[in-house]
Amino acid sequence: MANYNLESSEGRVEALRRMLLIRAFDEEAGDRFADGEIPGFVHLYIGEEAVGVGTCAALDPDDYIASTHRGHGHCIAKGLDPKYMMAELYGKAEGYCNGKGGSMHIADVDAGMLGANGIVGAGPPLATGAALSIDYDDRDQIAVSFLGDGAVAQGQVHEAMNLAATWDLPVVFVVENNQYGEGTPVEDQHNVDNLSDTAQAYDIPGLTVDGMDVTAVAEAVDEARSRARNGNGPTLVEAETYRYRGHYEGDEEPYRDEAEIERWKDRDPIDSFTERLIDRDELTEAEFEELQTEVEAKIQDAVDYAQDATPPEPHEAYDDMFGEIPPEIERFATAARTDGGTPGGDR
Repeated sequence: MANYNLESSEGRVEALRRMLLIRAFDEEAGDRFADGEIPGFVHLYIGEEAVGVGTCAALDPDDYIASTHRGHGHCIAKGLDPKYMMAELYGKAEGYCNGKGGSMHIADVDAGMLGANGIVGAGPPLATGAALSIDYDDRDQIAVSFLGDGAVAQGQVHEAMNLAATWDLPVVFVVENNQYGEGTPVEDQHNVDNLSDTAQAYDIPGLTVDGMDVTAVAEAVDEARSRARNGNGPTLVEAETYRYRGHYEGDEEPYRDEAEIERWKDRDPIDSFTERLIDRDELTEAEFEELQTEVEAKIQDAVDYAQDATPPEPHEAYDDMFGEIPPEIERFATAARTDGGTPGGDR
């Protein structure tokens, strides 16, 4: 997983490539789902690419992320391979979870991707748990949890934030405020002007940034990461963004009109960042076209791979349900028991 820090020209071009890859992947996934090739449900990330890419650009390769039901963009931003992702969507054995997870449950723990999750608000407890293990072992990492605007009202989210703030854990909570919790406008869900205001309840920093600007997101998360690594605890970053497609593919979207969608498209994160790179002479029109061609070929290869991949055997349905407890988890659990129920015993 190569880092793509936005402080360099090469890193900025790589960030653009990943945003293009996310959009092409999800456009293709939407088309294949409509054609009946992909089972289950798909929730597309189109329009929100700057949040995932900006966040992961601020991370080191060994940092953790916990995703949401809309996780394709997070996976690609973290460096997962689209062909194994597409195979997972197709339910094939060569997928990241052997075809058993599908769109909403892609995970690659070795890459620091702790999993997409169909449960609203389930990411913060996972990321907080990862941050607790980092803190206990004194490792130089952080964990990030993505969550949607609707998830901010979930109880387990606040339990995770409270624990993380109380124990100064190295975790960052990134709220992707795409303006709707399914079909409910954000202003009808919450009694605050900015979702980042909820950070005040835990006496941690909360800030709201333009989620259509990959640089603004990266700068905010980079600052939060530095704070977390220095032992100063979590930060809540709200990225204001927009999903161009419905909550799920097939959503008839009676809750919004086309004019609203077009207003947000005028601020498209890929178009605006491309223009910025061209204006800075960091990218030419010809090089951008080459990037697009490369991305299109990569996504077509992913589809071909997924279509030709092997379905899992029926008898494999019960495989991978249980595993050996990793030594670091066993050590952590043992310490928690012997120290009176709290890791470290002195919190």
